[in-house]
Amino acid sequence: MGVRVELPSNQPIVLLKESDGERYLPIWIGAVEATAIAFALQGIQTPRPMTHDLMRDILGETQVAVERILISELVDQTFYALIRMSSDGRTVEVSSRPSDAIALAVRINAPIYAAEEVLDQAGIELRDEEETEVEKFREFLDQVSPEDFAADQ
Repeated sequence: MGVRVELPSNQPIVLLKESDGERYLPIWIGAVEATAIAFALQGIQTPRPMTHDLMRDILGETQVAVERILISELVDQTFYALIRMSSDGRTVEVSSRPSDAIALAVRINAPIYAAEEVLDQAGIELRDEEETEVEKFREFLDQVSPEDFAADQ
């Protein structure tokens, strides 16, 4: 669904939606990662590659394909992710922070999945009045700029 800033804490979150269901998965992330995800979702190109752009470019140049991202665990309120990659018939999974994995996924159009256990633990279902909030969130995403995620000076 995108990134937003949770008020009043000004903490960025990324909101994922179940593709074949009604659950949403909010994941609190850092401001830098929120900016990286927002840039990619909005198609903003920076003069020099950001870290996730560099990662995308390295994987491309070495012919490593990212098959998927999996939000794999939630332990003590910390989310964990795996990046599944393949090259020359070999498949590996690398542990990652979800925010970094998502920032990479939105750059390369890799699918993002969440383990059923994670959705059971942290997924939320929105009631009718909450769907209005989701619509407001969509409107927010249409108007937000990456500068909105800058850390307070």
